[in-house]
Amino acid sequence: MASAAAFLRFWLTDRPRDTFLSYIPREELPTFRLACHDFGVRAAPLLFNETTVTFRPSTFTKPARMAALDRIGHHIQVLTFSMPHTPETFLPPLLDPVTGEELTFIYEPYIQSTRNPATRLSNPIYGSWELTDLLVKQYSPLFHAAANVPSFIRALKATPTLKHLKISCPNQEAGQRYRRSIVDYALISLRIAVERSSLPLLDSLTLVSIHAGAALYLNPTMGFGARPYSIKKWKQIKNLAICMDSIPFSPYPASDHLKLLHSYLHVFASSVRNFVFRWHGSDGLSPLSLDKELCLQDRSPGLACPRRCHIALRPLKFEKLRNMEVENIVVDASQVSSFITAHRHTIREFNFEDTHLRSGTWDQALAPLTRISGSEKWKEKAEEVMDVPLLLSPVGLEENKANDLVVDYFNCKPLAFRPSIGAWQRAGARSRELFWGTPEHMKRFLRTSIFSWR
Repeated sequence: MASAAAFLRFWLTDRPRDTFLSYIPREELPTFRLACHDFGVRAAPLLFNETTVTFRPSTFTKPARMAALDRIGHHIQVLTFSMPHTPETFLPPLLDPVTGEELTFIYEPYIQSTRNPATRLSNPIYGSWELTDLLVKQYSPLFHAAANVPSFIRALKATPTLKHLKISCPNQEAGQRYRRSIVDYALISLRIAVERSSLPLLDSLTLVSIHAGAALYLNPTMGFGARPYSIKKWKQIKNLAICMDSIPFSPYPASDHLKLLHSYLHVFASSVRNFVFRWHGSDGLSPLSLDKELCLQDRSPGLACPRRCHIALRPLKFEKLRNMEVENIVVDASQVSSFITAHRHTIREFNFEDTHLRSGTWDQALAPLTRISGSEKWKEKAEEVMDVPLLLSPVGLEENKANDLVVDYFNCKPLAFRPSIGAWQRAGARSRELFWGTPEHMKRFLRTSIFSWR
């Protein structure tokens, strides 16, 4: 009885109990919750704090799933919405069943919270009953689930404490870059759901392995279903991290995704404090200085919209930016210098990772720091960090093979996205730690070393 009373006092004291629960491995929490009802209640916030949703046709429509989300939704603070590009997300052309001709489908999101028989008869989901019938017959259930905006709204309304939204849409094939897929319709529905849900704590947005066209469908000012007050919800975002698939640069139309990205970043210009951007794949242009790129200012008369060619891109300036990190970009020294000058009153830390200068030198790029500080003492504080591997004696390995392994190690460059802010400037890519050898190899190495090891 004494031990039971002591445990009860421990369990009913918030701080010791929460510390204990924080040390339980996440994979063991589901089993821990089965011990008793109170264990399940206390462990639920830790277990469901970070939740990943992989979108499928019944994700937001199956009653059992939505009932479960209603029970745990108030614990979710970090929500990852994942929808990879697969053959199932590909949308074929919509064909007339009689003539076989391709039909034009102009999409308009159907946003209506209540669904009753009378409303359904008077308002077809896709504009007309004929078009709705064709879409039901020719497109998969995944498409209709992605276009079901009310189901997305209901799901997000069940997560009132959401602080961080992550969106992941990897594996888009190069041949599908200029075709709309089911993933794009899901992004439209997700954006509208965020704008129409009460999420007062939402302040972080992460786009991981996102395709370039997503900037159009996530843009609240020009996307489908956008309304004048749609941008208000996105003004809450203070932490923005983007890892976008790069497109090998060529003139038109491959530069269109840069204009869409530039317009999308303007949405967060007045609120973002921490910004991270990385091109996934080949290096690309800096998203912070696209208004200065000549390729986006071409006035060629052969464009589809010649009347808009003379309209220059507005400079991008983050009014409250404090920390910035860009990676895998190509930029001019003058562009870096202009960015530092424009943000000199707010920025505290910036990091150019895997950044290549097309023109100028880093001394020219960072010259504003000397003018701002009045001296060159800032150069003494600059960090230059790179990983140095520990190579043990290659027992039993030929010298030429050992040299090849070292060269291969320094040539490898990981593509993993790191949304955290790093040191001010780092040289080289961070590589995984190299520990070469087995325990037996270590023993032989120590026996033959100059140190006495017993």
